[in-house]
Amino acid sequence: MLKILIPTDGSEQALLAVHHALELVNNGLQASFVVANVQDTATLYEMMVAHDPSVLQAVNEGAGQDLMRPAVALLEAAGQAVEQDVATGDAAQMLVDIAERHGCDAIILSARGTGSLRAAVMGSVSHELLHSSPVPVTVVKAVEAAEVDQDEQDGQDGQDGQGD
Repeated sequence: MLKILIPTDGSEQALLAVHHALELVNNGLQASFVVANVQDTATLYEMMVAHDPSVLQAVNEGAGQDLMRPAVALLEAAGQAVEQDVATGDAAQMLVDIAERHGCDAIILSARGTGSLRAAVMGSVSHELLHSSPVPVTVVKAVEAAEVDQDEQDGQDGQDGQGD
């Protein structure tokens, strides 16, 4: 049985990875899952206000649990075994650490689709994971609405019996 890491930030886009994983399970893959969320490191202001690192850690843990809830709910509703992990720091590095700590065999995550210029300037978690992960990484990309409309139109054109 494979153990698959699914990082999530709580967004609808992140749930695409969960849906993809469930499709694999529905097609016969036997797997268990680790859902993870990585919180940003506290800012100087947050550290000054909190005065106590344990308070910041508790806040990050709570926020991470809230953001993982939709992904965990989908997996559990499908009868899948799910572990959860929240970390703080550089997202790609923390996800590699989580994958290693939990003995994951693969990572499935969604891509934000921010484009190559933004990814080059800001960095991309999915891009960085593709290069640094010790296990295979599957990146699930959202289909753009324009692409879906064109595909639907192409399908209708091919079904009208008029040919090209």
